[in-house]
Amino acid sequence: MKLDALNTRILEMLQQNARISFVEMAKEIGLTPPAVADRVKKLEEMQLIEGYHAKISYLKSGYQLKAVVMLRAFVGKLKPFLTKVKSFNEVQNCYRITGNENIIMEVVFKDQLHMEKFIDVLITYGEVRTHIILSEVISNAKVKTKV
Repeated sequence: MKLDALNTRILEMLQQNARISFVEMAKEIGLTPPAVADRVKKLEEMQLIEGYHAKISYLKSGYQLKAVVMLRAFVGKLKPFLTKVKSFNEVQNCYRITGNENIIMEVVFKDQLHMEKFIDVLITYGEVRTHIILSEVISNAKVKTKV
């Protein structure tokens, strides 16, 4: 299946509102709802659409701080950390990166004490740098598709 202008528009609409109905999309792009459903299914099969998610407010769910935490792992500690990080409920995203650090994470905390305890665990794996996020400038930017 080719990524044509209609598929690109479908992807744009789903990124804007993943709960949009096939009927609404069909009206917008000039196809029938079954044709839209078929295209969406094919985009899912091609793994262009990886999933549908709800965005939850960390502030309204009991967390007061959000931070970017970077880790420069000690020799022999990276692999154990990669296993351990999966058990941290605070970690929203974790990436293995190039550069001086090995890991960069987005992490939420209930308060400063919670953050301190989290960092105390991390320092057993390496050097830690923490940057508290003051506000979001761009969040969940849409992937621009090419036709």
